[in-house]
Amino acid sequence: MLREINDRAAIEVLLREGPLTRAELELAIGLSKPATAQLITRLEQDDLVVKAGVRGGGRGPRAQLWAANGSLAFVAAVDLTPHVADFVVADVAGVVLAEYRTPLPVHEGADVVGTFGEALNHVAGQAGIQRTDLAHVVIGAQGAFDPRTGLLSSAPHIPGWLGFDVPQKLSDELGVDVLIENDVNLVAVEEMTAGMAQDVDDFVMVWLSEGVGGAVVIGRRLLRGATGGGGEIDWMRVPDPATVDTGDVWPEAGARFGNLVDSPAICRLAAAHGIQAGTAWEAVGKAEKGHPFLDDLARRVAGGVANLVAVADPQLVLLCGDTSRAGGAEFAALVQEKLHELVLPRTPVGCASVQGNAVRAGALQSALATTRVDVFGVVTPTLLGSRRPEAGSTRPRPSSPNR
Repeated sequence: MLREINDRAAIEVLLREGPLTRAELELAIGLSKPATAQLITRLEQDDLVVKAGVRGGGRGPRAQLWAANGSLAFVAAVDLTPHVADFVVADVAGVVLAEYRTPLPVHEGADVVGTFGEALNHVAGQAGIQRTDLAHVVIGAQGAFDPRTGLLSSAPHIPGWLGFDVPQKLSDELGVDVLIENDVNLVAVEEMTAGMAQDVDDFVMVWLSEGVGGAVVIGRRLLRGATGGGGEIDWMRVPDPATVDTGDVWPEAGARFGNLVDSPAICRLAAAHGIQAGTAWEAVGKAEKGHPFLDDLARRVAGGVANLVAVADPQLVLLCGDTSRAGGAEFAALVQEKLHELVLPRTPVGCASVQGNAVRAGALQSALATTRVDVFGVVTPTLLGSRRPEAGSTRPRPSSPNR
């Protein structure tokens, strides 16, 4: 058992840090030189680690580098939008092998399985593997996924993906294991992995772009809810605190939060303040610091965030999406100021830090987490794709062809 614990600790370090020398690995896991040498020999014999070149630069002989064997399994991740699908294939060590962007038909009646399968074949071929070599595929989509039924909801922009058990149908017809997940949940996964939330247990994420979305993380785990609707803040009822008339008429129950802070609503708010723009992020970018429009928008955002803070009392609120990026740290600080006028907790508000396609990156982290459990027995509890062993159980290291 101690050997297995040490072996897993070594693999975790190699997956996290990349190729290391024996001395570096010895320091990272706290074993003696002979014990680390024996560990490396065991893992190499089991085909779980491989030589990965040498490290030079100092006096004396160059040191051998060791890495987790990425060729043991492969995964794919996809950011699915109405406009384009963004694919990536990586090995189990996380090395990206191929990327591919292509429009996919998402209209009602479209052959979504066939066209998705063709795109998956293409990117797998670019990576030098077959589609059936993929251990797991994770798709990020703008909508709520119900794990009980496999159905997507709140996704009228991709009607061709509605009305059937998405992961089951794709898995059965494509011959690979497929999972679909809400896009903002995946952004939260990436923030936990490589962003502002790496050391945060409880946080809330609010996505402001064409539409609005959210994710709630409690104890380093995503709160999905009984039907997959956890974090669907679009449907919250809130009052409109704007100080100008935008021409909108809200019911007595209050406005839907999504109708207050989606791009069209923000453009109407900006126009009422004398700022003409085609998108919310353009409007925010045009507004000078201290402009009343930004004040009103911050009040609207804070009004929705206050509901989440009052219930979850998180350590941090992170704003992400095109509108949030346009406002930057100054807008986040303004939202924080308005939020603290509404709730007792002094929760800080910041901007998500992950650059590039965070949805695809989070989907890749999810696929890797699931696959690493299968291949290495290494559990990554912060990531949504991981499958934790039952309490009290010990998971043996997977057998390899050499054992």
